[in-house]
Amino acid sequence: MTAGEAQDTTGSTWVRTLAAYARPDRKKAIWQIVTSIGPYLLLWAAMLALMQSNLPYVLTLALAFVAAGFVIRTFIIFHDCCHGSFFATRRANQILGTITGILTFTPYEPWRLSHARHHTTVGNLDRRGSGDVYTMTVEEYRAAPWWKRWGYRAFRHPLVMFGLGPLFSFVLSQRFARKGAGRREHISVALTNVALLAILVIAWSSMGLRTYLLIQMPVILIAAMLGIWLFYVQHQFEGVYWARNESWDRTRAAIEGSSYYKLPGVLQWFTGDIGLHHIHHLRATIPNYNLQAAYDDIPALQRVKPLTLVSSLKCLGLALYDEAQGQLVRFSALKRV
Repeated sequence: MTAGEAQDTTGSTWVRTLAAYARPDRKKAIWQIVTSIGPYLLLWAAMLALMQSNLPYVLTLALAFVAAGFVIRTFIIFHDCCHGSFFATRRANQILGTITGILTFTPYEPWRLSHARHHTTVGNLDRRGSGDVYTMTVEEYRAAPWWKRWGYRAFRHPLVMFGLGPLFSFVLSQRFARKGAGRREHISVALTNVALLAILVIAWSSMGLRTYLLIQMPVILIAAMLGIWLFYVQHQFEGVYWARNESWDRTRAAIEGSSYYKLPGVLQWFTGDIGLHHIHHLRATIPNYNLQAAYDDIPALQRVKPLTLVSSLKCLGLALYDEAQGQLVRFSALKRV
């Protein structure tokens, strides 16, 4: 979809157009819980059986990759609960969101608030830093002191962003409430931490700490790495929309600043259709199990150029936003000026 087409359809029009898809469906929701959390727990039991049978650890690692897929799918349920879209009632979303947050090592309330800010600031150059992948402009990078430029390059290195980053984000940083957090956020973080500690103590006394860590850590880290990649390509791709606050348009930010990540069927299933991210940003209250129907029914949504698994690899080197050109560029672009 072009910028002109995006501007022709206002945000309020999209809200009305997508209203029918923003209705939670209890049967679909329950079935998704069964087919997401259920297999994850069964795979966990299978990995434990392999460990206790002293079979080669590589077999456990093989299952860990599959289990990580179900963790991602569970995180999509958590994500929808944070938007209040998975179930019809706030209470049901809060309870399930807290439970799935524990399973994915993510406290419900802080992530809900951070992600809500992300939806109101995506593509806004003057409001970066809320639930997004921090991106400097070319001008900011050139004006920064050497140590900040070095730190930014290190942060943007794939080994850091998709290696150390997931470990830091999901295992370490989310164990603490942000500075200035409210009472509900502190309670949510504490509740998640206590639950994780209880699981750790029970596992330690039953199967042993080593066994627990050799199963759980690969699963959560693989899921976290893949999850961060998904989040990265949703808003870091060639032609992505960014604008200063005075000219920023929320509808354009949704359609042109959020990708349509067209994945093979199996991967789309594991990722809960979140690749239809342009639709999600147009109306965040559409539960993931209704996103594909919205895409299939509305031709205008199908005109967004898809980002494929192969073409998404080109996004990896994009690191700076060039305001003069209106596009993301690589560090190598600095040498050509």
